[in-house]
Amino acid sequence: MISSTLARRDAWRVPTLAPTVLLLAVLTALPILNLVALSVSDIAWVAGSARWSWAGARHYEALPADPLFRAGAFNTVVFALSAVAGQMVLGFALALLVARTARGRVLYRAIFLLPILVPGIVIGAIWKLMYNFDFGVINQIAALVGGAPRDWLGNAATALASVVLVDIWHWTPFCFLLLLTGLESLPQDVHEAARVDGATWWQELRHVTLPLMLPTILVTLTFRLIVAFKVFDEVYLLTGGGPGMATEVLSFTIYRRFFTEDRAGYGAAISVVALVAIALLIAAALAVTRRAGARR
Repeated sequence: MISSTLARRDAWRVPTLAPTVLLLAVLTALPILNLVALSVSDIAWVAGSARWSWAGARHYEALPADPLFRAGAFNTVVFALSAVAGQMVLGFALALLVARTARGRVLYRAIFLLPILVPGIVIGAIWKLMYNFDFGVINQIAALVGGAPRDWLGNAATALASVVLVDIWHWTPFCFLLLLTGLESLPQDVHEAARVDGATWWQELRHVTLPLMLPTILVTLTFRLIVAFKVFDEVYLLTGGGPGMATEVLSFTIYRRFFTEDRAGYGAAISVVALVAIALLIAAALAVTRRAGARR
C-alpha cells in the first residue's frame, strides 16, 4: 500500500516539474548557445544592420597574446582569492562573537548587515571620497599618526588592494549572515559534551564547531567566489581598470571589448572562458561539499 502511494506520488513529479525544468533549461541554454555562437563569429555593421561572418577559433587563439586579457585574468584571481579570504575570516569571527552574545544579538546583526544594503553606486562614491588624496579621511587619519598621504587609487602598488578592501567591507555581512545562521543551527548538546570533557575554547572550535560548520562554510565560500569572479561595479566606479592595468579584471575587459571597442565576438570569447572557469569552480565546490557531507 505504501509503495503504491509512493509510486503514484513519484509519477506526478515528472509532469508537475517538467514545465519549470523546461523553462529554466530554455532560459539558461539559449543565452549560452547564443554567446558561444557569437564567440566564433565576427559582426560588422553595414547600413545600420548587423552582418555575421564565421571567425572559427580565431578569437580564442588571440586570447593568450592579449595583455589586457592576461592582466584581467591574473587580477581577477588575485582579487577573488584575497577578497573572499578576508570576508570569510572576518565574517566567521563576527558570527562567533554574535553567536556567543546573550544580549543585543538582533541589534548587532542589523548593524553588521548595513554595508550590504548600500547600493553599489553609493559605495563607489563614498569610498572614492575616502580615498581622495587631498581631503580623503584615510589620508587624514594617516597624517594624524605621522604617515604620508598616498594616492591609493592612482598608484599601481595600492590600487588593487584598495578595491579589495572595499569589496571586503561590502560583502563581509553576506558571509557573516550565512555563517551565523549555520552556527545557530548547530546541535548544542555536542558543544556541551565537549565542555564537560574539559575542552578549551580553541579545542571546541577546532574539533567540534569547524567540522560541523564545514558544509555551510563551503556553500558560503562558493557563493562568494562566484560573485567575486564577476566583480565589475567596484572596479568601474573606483578605478576604471587603472592605473594602467593594475585593477583590470575579466568583467571589465569584457565590457571594454563589447561596448568600448565594439568587438562583440572577441568579448563573447572572453565571456565563454570566464563562464567555463566559473562552471569548473562550481563543480569542484559541489564535489568537496558532497565529500564533506559523506564524512558526516
